Parts: sequence; structure tokens; C-alpha cells
Amino acid sequence: MVYFDKPGKQNTERTLQLAVQAAKEEGIGALVVATGSGYTPLLLKGAAKELDIVVVTHANGYRESGEQELPAQVRRELQDCGMAIVTATHVLSGAERGISKKFSGAYPVEIMAHTLRMFGQGTKVCVECAVMALDCGAIRPGPVVCVGGTGRGADTAWILRPAHAANILDTKLDRLICKPLLP
Repeated sequence: MVYFDKPGKQNTERTLQLAVQAAKEEGIGALVVATGSGYTPLLLKGAAKELDIVVVTHANGYRESGEQELPAQVRRELQDCGMAIVTATHVLSGAERGISKKFSGAYPVEIMAHTLRMFGQGTKVCVECAVMALDCGAIRPGPVVCVGGTGRGADTAWILRPAHAANILDTKLDRLICKPLLP
């Protein structure tokens, strides 16, 4: 287990090295990686020959209504390397966040997301992306290595067993690979 001194993009290359190494050591064939811009999965192009890499993007409209943040050219480049792309509603926010904003309340899924953030933003992202990938059929049930981050880049990796969103509390965080220390 590796702890980074601080969160952020500067940890991306080391996080990816550790994640690929863990997948190989544990015999896990799938690696799920979160991205907004494509920066992180583009660094995994060489690993795509050995692992099934699933890239989970921000939902359409995340930054701007009706727009996808991942550039079409980058999406094609990732797909050409054999990576699968998942773009879907964020399982730990989605419609529930809209309701909580409208009615100024806190709802169970948002509480779950905030609880996961107690371990760091990247841990929340890892759980969310793995569940989204499972729900979309991009990965099979069972252990996966998942990479997420704080802001841009990657700084967190877990071996986990996601459950479908309908059973999200059955998700198991098996082994922490790396994460930043929290301020």
C-alpha cells in the first residue's frame, strides 16, 4: 500500500504503475479508470494489450448541458487501442443530487458518497465508476482494479468487487493499492 503526500495529478503515473502491477499479480484482467479529459487512460495505451481497460467518463452534461467533456478524437483513440468507454449517469449523484438541490435536503446516496469521501475523493470515484461499468455490462461481476482521482489525474487505486447499483451496499473494497493522505 502506498500513500502519497498530497492528492492530485502528479501521482497519476505512479498510481497507474501500481494499478497495473496489482492487476497482474492478482490475476485480475479488468482495469476500470475514471476520466474527464482522457489524460489518465491515454497513459494506459501500452497496458491495453494485456488488460481489458474500461474508461468511465463524466456523464453528458456534467460541465455543460448537452455536452460531453471527453473529446471525440480522444474517445476514438482510446477505442482504437481496445479500451471500452462507459458514459452514464453518475451512480452516486445523478437524479438524487437534483432532488437534494431542489428541496434542500440530504438523501441516502449522497450520504453514501460523502462517507466514501472520508477515505478520499478517489475512493468515492473508484466505487462509483466500477458500479457504473458493471451496470453497463462493460465488466463482469468479480474483482477489478479501479483507478480514480482527486480533481484531474489519478491518485487512488483499489481492488474491489462492485455490485450493481440496485445492490450497491454489497460492493466490497478488498484492497487499497494507493491513495493520498488527506489534508
